[in-house]
Amino acid sequence: MLLRHTPKEITPRAALTINPAKTCQPIGAIYASLGIHKCLPHSHGAQGCCAYHRSALTRHYKEPIMASTSSFTEGSSVFGGQANLLQALNNIFTIYNPDIVAIHTTCLSETIGDDVPQIISKAYEEGKIPKDKVVISTSTPSYVGSHITGFSNMVKSMAMQLGGGSSCKKDQINIIPGWVEPADMREIKRLCREMGLNTIMFPDTSGVVDSPQTGKFNMYPQGGVRLDEMQRIGDSEATIALGKFTSQAAAEALDAKYKVPCEILDLPIGLRATDRFINTLRPHSRLKVPESINYERGRLVDMITDMQQYLAGKRVALFGDPDQLISLSEFLVDLDMRPVYVITGTRGKKFLRHMQEILGEAVPEAKVQHAKDAFLLHQWIKNEPVDLLIGNSYGKYIARDEDIPFVRYGFPITDRVGHTYFPSVGYQGGSQLLERILGVLLDRQDRDAPEEGFELVM
Repeated sequence: MLLRHTPKEITPRAALTINPAKTCQPIGAIYASLGIHKCLPHSHGAQGCCAYHRSALTRHYKEPIMASTSSFTEGSSVFGGQANLLQALNNIFTIYNPDIVAIHTTCLSETIGDDVPQIISKAYEEGKIPKDKVVISTSTPSYVGSHITGFSNMVKSMAMQLGGGSSCKKDQINIIPGWVEPADMREIKRLCREMGLNTIMFPDTSGVVDSPQTGKFNMYPQGGVRLDEMQRIGDSEATIALGKFTSQAAAEALDAKYKVPCEILDLPIGLRATDRFINTLRPHSRLKVPESINYERGRLVDMITDMQQYLAGKRVALFGDPDQLISLSEFLVDLDMRPVYVITGTRGKKFLRHMQEILGEAVPEAKVQHAKDAFLLHQWIKNEPVDLLIGNSYGKYIARDEDIPFVRYGFPITDRVGHTYFPSVGYQGGSQLLERILGVLLDRQDRDAPEEGFELVM
């Protein structure tokens, strides 16, 4: 039952992936597109592909995810999807009236070789796209990369195809937040406001996939970066990109096109990564770091100090997206925990190099792999057990079979709520993440304690 037949013996698997620690590019492209105000993501491919991508995002965010599709049939699969896309654009603007359509490709349209920019040009010429509307596109073949790659590709297309600038620099900075939850984007913007900074965040899914219940359906919620804001990103003093895998490509492209200097940071998860983020904001602010932020940091440090006895030496296994794993592993090291197994499904040797910098001396026995699957992680755990597992909802099967405390983190989380509403970035987010880790560890201590050791105060 479940995964309990996973063998302990590890054999090479060059052409077989079992329980992949990733999903396909278009899902990331849709999520990035939703971070634009009044944007309708469009899947240039078969209807079933779009249905899967929408359902995957809906299950995680517990919100209806809007997206349209070119609805390929057998004919378009053979002769190309130009006619389908032209008709789709005409229908979209006539019926749904978005301000912008963000087109991403699928493996089917990529294999055919559809020239999407040419089709968009034709749609403009034929008047299927109103003059006051915008269409952008990006290439996201499902058989290359992962959802992280698709997110990065769409964010880069946003910067290149929507971005604008003049010769006059403005008192503002760009923030590219990477693939994080809407609550994380809201927290990053709050920290910037506390520092007295004017920012343009793109994409920005806060207020889009976590919008309030008002009793009325709103196809285009209030959140998301506005088109007029995107047209000013070339005038910013700097760009701060959070996450090398999700944000670096867009930041460097913006630098090359508009000469906006960029700084690439890790996601501000945990103590040191948040310190680096705040210190990077300081030169762009006319204010010193406010006491409110210093107090938030102090509370996190105090919490770590008070709870260190329950954390020290605990062996942890993690899987998920590379940008999140990098900062999360560093945070665990700061908690005196030992991230001994780390796996991402996204390919990237820079992930291995960065993890070596974090874990090389602190956890020399650590095993770190990229472009691998959760099946291998399970085998590692079977051979040398861990005290804690951190990953998305698919980790619950490993946690159940091996009887391991489990913290749900990353994408997708389909069997719990709250991950979209409570941040894990910044000092406050770090405190909430630490509370979740402590909670499952102390729950296990209570569960396993004999009656004479079942303590009220821990």
